[in-house]
Amino acid sequence: MSTSTTASVSTHILDTSAGRPAEGVAVRLAVRRGRDADWQALGGSATDADGRCKDLPALPEGTTHVRLDFAVEPYFEKKQADAQQDAPANRDSGPAVFFPEVAITFAVVPGEHYHVPLLLNPFGYSVYRGS
Repeated sequence: MSTSTTASVSTHILDTSAGRPAEGVAVRLAVRRGRDADWQALGGSATDADGRCKDLPALPEGTTHVRLDFAVEPYFEKKQADAQQDAPANRDSGPAVFFPEVAITFAVVPGEHYHVPLLLNPFGYSVYRGS
């Protein structure tokens, strides 16, 4: 059993529409101490070429809930713009993404590590507790 007094968090994003990691997605991290407490923003990072955020802020002691906010709209807008340079669009002129942001909130306990992968495509997402 771990003797750490804080939990830790990591994440990565896989773009399932391309079968590749999603690079350059901004990720913000916030925490709270108790279900009724206010959220405290800790900062953030962006995904690297492997779709991973390797430098998310550490969680303060007493954290009970974590929220990861993924800004996915800019990622898909860039991807759509890059694709249109290569070929004409075959969709209507609607938005590049249905969910412009993805917010994942989860409970944590001290001493545990939480890896939270995001599986993403322009019109849906899935998340789970990884290892």
